[in-house]
Order: sequence, then C-alpha cells, then structure tokens
Amino acid sequence: MGSVGNGYDNAMCESFFATRECKFRYRVCFQAKAGARIAVFEFIEAWYNPHRRYGALTHLSPLQYGRRRQESLTQRKP
Repeated sequence: MGSVGNGYDNAMCESFFATRECKFRYRVCFQAKAGARIAVFEFIEAWYNPHRRYGALTHLSPLQYGRRRQESLTQRKP
C-alpha cells in the first residue's frame, strides 16, 4: 500500500471492512463458522472484487473496464 506514516496505509483495508460490516452486521445470523466463511467468500468474489474500482483500470470496476474494452474491440472490426 503506502509507506510507514502515510495516510493511505490502510485506506483500502478500511474501505473493505466498512463495506463488509454494512453488508452483514445485524442482517445475517450464522449458525456455524462455515456459513459465515462461505458468505464472506461469496461477498468478496461475487460482489466486492468485480465492482470495486481499481486505479490501474482508470478507476473503473473490472466489469465496467471489460465491457468498455470489448466495445472498443468490436468497434475496430471492419
């Protein structure tokens, strides 16, 4: 992330945990740890990673970037 003492050290991690907390706190009651693990995994892989904006992708989510890339490739074909 950033260097020691940099204000952006934990920004990504804090953003992730804040989003996760809003998603699960007081909304879901898990009977076992396995259910909680599955729900967190599904949250990360099905929602957070595909929708989170990445600086390396010109601040688009992977889904948006993929759509725009595909559109630009299809427009180039004669």
